[in-house]
Formats: sequence, structure tokens, C-alpha cells
Amino acid sequence: MSSLKVLEPLFRFLPEVKSPVHHEDFNEKLKWTALILVLYFILTEIPLYGLSSAAVDQFAQLRAVMAGSFGSILTLGIGPIVTASIVLQLLVGSKLLDLDLSSPEDKSQYQATQKILSIVFTMFEAGVLVLTGSLVPIDNSYLGVLFLQLVIGAILIIYLDEVISKWGFGSGIGLFIAAGVCEAIIVGTFSFIPGPGGVYGGAIPAFIQSFWSSSIDFSVLIPLIATAAVFFVVVYGESMRVEIPISHGSVRGHGRIRGSVGKYPLKFVYASNMPVILTSALLVNVSLLASVFQKIGFPILGEIVNGKAVSGIALYLSTPNDVSLLVTDPVRVIVYAIFFLLCAVLFSYLWVEISGLNAKKISEQLYKSGIQIPGFRSSKRQLYKILKKYIPALTIISGLYVGIIAFCADLTGALGGGTGVLLTVGIIHKIYEEMAEEQLMSANPVFRKFLGGE
Repeated sequence: MSSLKVLEPLFRFLPEVKSPVHHEDFNEKLKWTALILVLYFILTEIPLYGLSSAAVDQFAQLRAVMAGSFGSILTLGIGPIVTASIVLQLLVGSKLLDLDLSSPEDKSQYQATQKILSIVFTMFEAGVLVLTGSLVPIDNSYLGVLFLQLVIGAILIIYLDEVISKWGFGSGIGLFIAAGVCEAIIVGTFSFIPGPGGVYGGAIPAFIQSFWSSSIDFSVLIPLIATAAVFFVVVYGESMRVEIPISHGSVRGHGRIRGSVGKYPLKFVYASNMPVILTSALLVNVSLLASVFQKIGFPILGEIVNGKAVSGIALYLSTPNDVSLLVTDPVRVIVYAIFFLLCAVLFSYLWVEISGLNAKKISEQLYKSGIQIPGFRSSKRQLYKILKKYIPALTIISGLYVGIIAFCADLTGALGGGTGVLLTVGIIHKIYEEMAEEQLMSANPVFRKFLGGE
């Protein structure tokens, strides 16, 4: 019996987005994706009623990753969803929850539990932001109103994510991150709104402004250059594959030919961008807990002043986004880098284990498909031994790879946040692949049957 069986009474009262009962074609999926994206942007423009203009964004450095808009009802963004995912991954990974996620029943219970936890963390994070003074109301009588608006906004995000996952392309979490980061990049590149000292906010207008003032300042282009560099490095990494020679040892459905030889590709960025999303969400929660302890008079995680960490663990785990910190505060940069990379590797491992991408699960899938490694006997054990040489190593290397890119890009102040750019490139690449596959299957029904579609 599943460890989550006891929560079934709660599952019955939980609203759910129904899966489509018919096959959706490309245009229908595109329509739902576009509709949810428009709704998301509309929600980011709805301000929090009762919020003071003196409020400071405590998570400005991670705002793109949270896919929220400070001061709107989507201030919490995807934070609660990702936090719930972290907790469940740790529980399943440590075997405290006995679940077989290859079982449809256990997977359904896992998803329902994640939704319940997301709502719980929504109320917790909203309460922390309001009660610790991170969101300053115009009057204390508006505390309850601010809390309610934050909860409503975060719950809307939970269900918009579910609609995308079942009716559109990709996932809502990924789509919202990519939308927020793309907006930040466009604004950061082309904005003509003057900032401090009358300098334009956009990198290109600021450079042109410095050119006309006869004091050319190339430093304003560093974030733009860093953004482009991250883009090309991530695209290169996404295109890399480790190819294992395989053969079809027997005719097993789909018209496979006995003895045909091919290659089974393993992506170099094996765990995708999930390790960085989860690590960033963990850092957000460290800052939240620091605010809680400070509010109750025990600042054991450090002090937060005007929405920024100024001491303790909270300071050392706040994102360094200035290259000069390598000289002025190298210890902070080193501590943050070590923590960030270790977490990226840990979450990479947990994600691969929980999502069924480990060597054991993949070898079982290949064996059932009649696939074997040329030169070896056809057995599940042999497939597992071969894959075990590659997958664990790729899991660790890919976690380090995305972690290093995100850390370095953040340090250079890349537009949209280095972590945000890393995630956006991976997300857009994945959505593009899904759209291309769906378009191919819509145009050629034979491919749908070959790939296991309805």
C-alpha cells in the first residue's frame, strides 16, 4: 500500500484539471499554451491592494527563477510549487515515502500530495512575507487583505501550471519562468526609462547615451554580453549527446527488424534544468526562514535589512551578482559557489531517481522494447550494467555543468539573471522539441502509432 493512502480523503476535496479525453492536435495545444501565457501576463499586472510604495523586493535576485512579479498578486510566483517538489523529492529519495512512481496510482497520489503541499507552502510563504514586514501595507488593517491576495495568486499559478501540463506544451513552471526572463531581457536590453543618474535602463540605449556624451562606457554592455555567452554555452550543451550502440534483437511491435543496429542517445544535460530550479527555490526559503527568525528575535540565520541579507548564513547564501565581489568579498563567493554546486548535484541525482531516468528504469524500458547492446547477450542485467557506466556519471556532470553556468552568469549580472537565462534556454529548447514532435505526428499519423500515441 502506498505511503500516501492516508491522504486519499483530502484528495477527493481537491479541485483537479481534467485531462483531455480526446487527442489534442498541434493547434489546440498551441491555443491553450498561448491562452495561459496571456492570462499569466495579465495577472502579473494586477497590483496588490493595500501594499505600501515603501515595500522592497527581498528576492529581486531570484525573481526571474520564481516566475513572479513583485507587487502583483503573483508575488510568490512558483515558489510554493517548487518548495513542495523539493520536500517530496527528499522524502521519496530518502525512502521515507514508499512510492513506485512507475505505478499510475502512486504517481497520481504523488501529484495530488504535491498540490496539497503547494497550497500549504503558499499560506506559509504568504504569512512570512506579510508578518515579517517584507511586504509593507499602507496600514496594519490591510495585513489580512495582502495575505488573501497572495494566496489567491499562488493558487491560480498552481492550476495554470496544471492546465499547461495537461492541455498545452511543456509545463507551466517552465513557461512562466521563460516568459518572465524573456521580458526582463527585452527590458534590460532596450529600455529607454532613465535610471539612477539619468542613465537609460537598457544596455543598448545606455551605451549609445555614453557614446554621444563622449565618455564611452563599455561596462554597460557586460550583462548583455554575459547573456549572449550563456545562451550559446547552454545551446551547445543541450545539443551534446552520449550515444550507446544498440540493436533490436527481435521483432517486437512497431515493425522492428531483427538485427537492425542504431544508437541510443543520452543527453549530456541529463537532468535538464531542474537542479537549478530546485536549488534556487531552496535559497529563497533560506531567506524566508531568516526573516522569520529575525521577526521572533532569534536571527540565527542572519539579519535582513530593507529586504537584503546583511549578515550570517542568509548573506553567504544570497546570490552574488557583481564580479567585483571576487575581490571585495571572496569568501562569500566561494561559500555560495560550493553550496550552489553541491545542491545542484544533489537535486540532479534526486530528479533522475524520482522521474524514472535512472539506469535501472531505462534498462527495463529498453529490454521490454527488444533492444540489446551489440556483442552482449540480450538480458536486462547486461543492459543495466552498460547504462550504469554512463547515467550516474552524466547525472553528476550535468548537475555540475548547469550549476557552474548559472553561478558564473549570476556573478556577471546577466540580463534576466544568469540562472534565469540558463533555465529559459533549456525550457525553450524542450518546448521546441515537443512542438516539433507534435507537428510531425499531426502531419503523419503513422508516426503517432510508431511513437506510442493514440
